[in-house]
Amino acid sequence: MDIGKVSESVLKRSILKQIKHRREEVLVGPGVGEDCSVVELKEDEVFVISTDPITGTTEDIGTLAVHITANDISSNGAQIIGIMLTILLPEGSKESELKILMKDIEQVCQSLNIEIMGGHTEITAAVNQPVITVTGVGKMPKSQMIKTAGIKPGEEVVMTKWAGLEGTAIIAREKEVELLSRYTKEFIGNAKDFLKHISVVPEAVIGREMEVKAMHDVTEGGIYGALWELAAASGVGLEVNLKKIPIRQETVELCEFFDLNPYQLISSGVMLMVTDKANALVEALEKKGIPAAVIGRVTKGNDRVVLNDDEKRFLAPPKSDELYKIWK
Repeated sequence: MDIGKVSESVLKRSILKQIKHRREEVLVGPGVGEDCSVVELKEDEVFVISTDPITGTTEDIGTLAVHITANDISSNGAQIIGIMLTILLPEGSKESELKILMKDIEQVCQSLNIEIMGGHTEITAAVNQPVITVTGVGKMPKSQMIKTAGIKPGEEVVMTKWAGLEGTAIIAREKEVELLSRYTKEFIGNAKDFLKHISVVPEAVIGREMEVKAMHDVTEGGIYGALWELAAASGVGLEVNLKKIPIRQETVELCEFFDLNPYQLISSGVMLMVTDKANALVEALEKKGIPAAVIGRVTKGNDRVVLNDDEKRFLAPPKSDELYKIWK
């Protein structure tokens, strides 16, 4: 495809033809000449909007892009309605690649009952690999807003799934050839399959029902970074037990191979929840097949620490994610 905005024929054939209308709130969606979408809300509802780019991987980029934004919206306690897409493809990209990308994105939207409401697709010399930016639009009753801020000393922190979830899947997919020098194809395949657990929408629904105090999805910076952000948002301390943080053997092995800290590895698919009903929340999550554990508690002051027997680690603001080291 030539540099510039994709042609009308490509737009119709490989993009618009694949997009399905499934949300009654969306009054105007994507179309030739349509630069805006229109969404109708009820009188007592509010918008919840989030945007994220995907730049750290090229494999399954469409799937990841939608899930990451849906996770952000859901972590606020909102129901996601739809997404706006900006797709930048490098010079020399084929229309067939764009069509597959859109098919992947639409499949995720179908599984989450959300709609592609509009966007922009362009071939540009400004990028050397596909870059997707997704803006999600959600809704919720104004009275039910859930913020990251607002947690109090004495409340407990519940974590779902396993540290380093997304990073493990990306490493297994991007570095399979290198990893095969030490691990079996089955072992690497199991790590790749972590991507099946990338959505936190199901646990967010349970969190709303259980009236949790805060929810925070774990992304760049890993568990350590997310814990620090959670506490910093409310100006409180944390005390976390390292041995209670769930982690899979695949993550441990792959991080050892590349000398990475798994607790500072991107972990989309993992949710942190703060509640005064921790055991009941864990039970409710596990009844729906979502692994969960109580990993710590909120404390007074500003000390945010991770305890490992007699050792104490003070958490700090998240820096560059461990994932980026695999390309150095």
